[in-house]
Amino acid sequence: MSSVTVRVSGKVNVQLAVGPPRPDGFHDLANVFLAVALHDRVTVTPAPRLTVSCAGPGAEQVPLDGDNLAARAATVLAAHHGRAPDVRLDIAKDIPVAGGMAGGSADAAAALVACDALWGTATPAAELAELAAGLGSDVPFALLGGAALGEGRGERLTPLPVGGTFHWVFALADGGLSTPEVYRECDRLRAAAADDVPAPRPDGALLAALRAGDAAALAARLDAANDLQPAALSLRPALADTLAAGRAAGALAGLVSGSGPTCAFLAADAPGAAALAARLSASGTCRTARAATAPAAGPTTIESHA
Repeated sequence: MSSVTVRVSGKVNVQLAVGPPRPDGFHDLANVFLAVALHDRVTVTPAPRLTVSCAGPGAEQVPLDGDNLAARAATVLAAHHGRAPDVRLDIAKDIPVAGGMAGGSADAAAALVACDALWGTATPAAELAELAAGLGSDVPFALLGGAALGEGRGERLTPLPVGGTFHWVFALADGGLSTPEVYRECDRLRAAAADDVPAPRPDGALLAALRAGDAAALAARLDAANDLQPAALSLRPALADTLAAGRAAGALAGLVSGSGPTCAFLAADAPGAAALAARLSASGTCRTARAATAPAAGPTTIESHA
């Protein structure tokens, strides 16, 4: 093929239970992922050497060298098959950058799928998942899509049934938050409070709400669903104003998405999500707000040329 374009979804963590630090520096998690219909597109084309370009909101924050996660994905897949990663990666961003919605991980998953198709290497799904886990904790879910429980550091996935469509609004902040920094702040806050940190466990009532497609029941479980939220608020206190504005504007519930700084709000239906997005955008507490549905599909090839 002369080029392949793959569309990939962002995510929201509807639960993120975080255990104490492990000896390897990671944390055990009970991470309930839900893919949402905010999409990046990654196009791969044969080239004399590996190069990366990026366009779209936040593109100036995306590295274009070997630190780019999509470039690393192309490199590890090429090495797995004993070939050179000689492709151009063109990334079209729409998932918020450094926003706690796994945009970089999504691009890595898209690069794996697109390069595998371009090169005709037909890598088995289990091998792609193993390569994804080596790239980052969120990449395996970005490769899967839908909904899943992530355990270990988030890479051990169990797909979850979802009984309907959920309507979300994402309030996007100016600037990003570093995920490692948020985890360090989480550990610091817990140590300062002398908290006994239990092993992370999935919330059975939250999983039941997803299974039933019940937005009101899911909303009832969201206020304390993200163990990283106090750390994100400590590092970015203005997020408390965003959360308050969303609730005042009619959200069923709201939480910081993953390590932040994006805030995610659950709405009852599509008209409610549209109205909530408009009110949040006008509130002055966020850069903009976007409505999106969930669950969304995993990486999808939308264009290929022979």
